[in-house]
Amino acid sequence: MEKKVDVTSKAVTEVLARTIEYLQPNPASRAKLTMLNTVSKIRGQVKNPGYPQSEGLLGECMIRYGKELGGESNFGDALLDAGESMKRLAEVKDSLDIEVKQNFIDPLQNLCDKDLKEIQHHLKKLEGRRLDFDYRKKRQGRVPGEELRQALEKFEESKELAETSMHNLLETDIEQVSQLSALVDAQLDYHRQAVQILEELADKLKRRMREASSRPKREYKPKPREPFDFGEPEQSNGGFPCTTAPKIAASSSFRSSDKPIRTPSRSMVPLDQPSCKALYDFEPENDGELGFHEGDIITLTNQIDENWYEGMLNGQSGFFPLSYVEVLVPLPQ
Repeated sequence: MEKKVDVTSKAVTEVLARTIEYLQPNPASRAKLTMLNTVSKIRGQVKNPGYPQSEGLLGECMIRYGKELGGESNFGDALLDAGESMKRLAEVKDSLDIEVKQNFIDPLQNLCDKDLKEIQHHLKKLEGRRLDFDYRKKRQGRVPGEELRQALEKFEESKELAETSMHNLLETDIEQVSQLSALVDAQLDYHRQAVQILEELADKLKRRMREASSRPKREYKPKPREPFDFGEPEQSNGGFPCTTAPKIAASSSFRSSDKPIRTPSRSMVPLDQPSCKALYDFEPENDGELGFHEGDIITLTNQIDENWYEGMLNGQSGFFPLSYVEVLVPLPQ
């Protein structure tokens, strides 16, 4: 029994240390987890163990940069989604730490501090009385028989106490099985919730990818460069004056560009009626569709379904996709 108790004591001590290390690899957090006194707190009253989880720190980082990128960035929106999920994972991890501390670590620590410590006390006392009895037995004949009898009785008493305490510990080891079961249950609950959170996040990110791939890409259109006047060079060609091109008067009918300038039609539609602004060029492919250019303001006349509108532009009426425009004044419900 003494040998089994010794192995049990070593097992409980090392399993405790490894469990705390498993929950918190960070040494500073491990120290705080060890100091978390759940005995003096009502179950459920503790909401967090008092140290940040790595998932929560990652989530805060993602949210901070997601907000900086803004809502127009696909990556920014995805970072916000992932950050919120990481913070939820941190809360679930807090619950795991507290649950394991209450139902596994504390009971095993109590076993070390009380039962195993009590057994060690009885064994130490037994060893002392055994030595006392052996000493008196060797001096038998030179010590009174009553002293020898009392030494034997004390030895037998300590032996019985030590054996009883060890027997009780070994016979009730089902309690340690129950505590181990509580550890596994807490881990299962944590992983179930973690899987649910991550599956929801994965669905959100896949949905964002599908929406982004179906959305027409915006073409980059650089702004026209303004002419820059370098001034008239002073004989920069070796002393000969340069002939300057005649300046065109402001009233000239010639333009600096051969391309016709299209006047935006946004001023033609008052914004007090249902209207939308074209985000991209739309070339009609079927009869009944309304073509337009980026920046056009279109009067809304009807919503066909969740993807198509009917509207008017420059006296023409037709259908066009909702994804190509931004609604300025919505249709009345």
